[in-house]
Amino acid sequence: MKKSIVILAAVLAATAAHAQKLVIKGSDTLGAKLVPTLAEEYKAQHPGVSFEIAAEGSTTGIAAIIDGTAQIGMSSRRAKATEFSAASAKGVSMKPTIVAYDGIAVIVNEKSPITALTKKQVEQIFTGDVTDFSAVGGNAGTISVYTRNTSSGTYSDFKDLAMKKRDYAPSSQKMAGNEQIAAEVAKNVNGIGYVGLAYTKEPGTRVVMIDGGVPTKESVLAKKYPYARPTFYYTNGGATGEAAKFIAFTLGEEGQKIVEKIGFIPVK
Repeated sequence: MKKSIVILAAVLAATAAHAQKLVIKGSDTLGAKLVPTLAEEYKAQHPGVSFEIAAEGSTTGIAAIIDGTAQIGMSSRRAKATEFSAASAKGVSMKPTIVAYDGIAVIVNEKSPITALTKKQVEQIFTGDVTDFSAVGGNAGTISVYTRNTSSGTYSDFKDLAMKKRDYAPSSQKMAGNEQIAAEVAKNVNGIGYVGLAYTKEPGTRVVMIDGGVPTKESVLAKKYPYARPTFYYTNGGATGEAAKFIAFTLGEEGQKIVEKIGFIPVK
């Protein structure tokens, strides 16, 4: 009996020693659907690995790499010079790895008559220069602008790509994630917002053409769609151990098929 207990204890100790936990923090764009799906498939192939995924915005992912509280930081934007400086001050060498491409789609309520906008009109709407849809070819009605929160990489990227780095309209309403923006737009015929490619088929919403184009694999890769961008995993230097294996899985054939299935554009 004692021998059996000793053997069992040894087996449990060995199992615990080999168990690996990957902590991944950051972007909601990546962390709400894509990374959890990748993690589930990875766990199915590597039963000893567990994941802690916190999708609270790209800024939090980059901060987690700087602070050493995650092995992988998800980000839908490039790290800022100030973030690289903060990392360097702590002896952290942030390394970006592009894991997928994305296009930020402008969406309206499915009942809205708005089907197309110019880049100038998008800038005017999201900065608050235009506040009524009648000014851009729609029905009269005060525009409700939905944006991501300030820790979001999409919030920053859209500001850079669509708004000439101008501030959002004071009346804009900040949402925690892509799904929340889509849900609000779906409830409000005068709503407008933006989401990543993986969230363009949410019920009650419709993608608006921008200068005659919409985000597709072809338009994003050819850089013909104006709001196209890469998405990243950040690590402290070259990833090692299980983090390196998970990144390799993401970039491999199987992982990139998942990238495409979820709605992103593969890097290969």
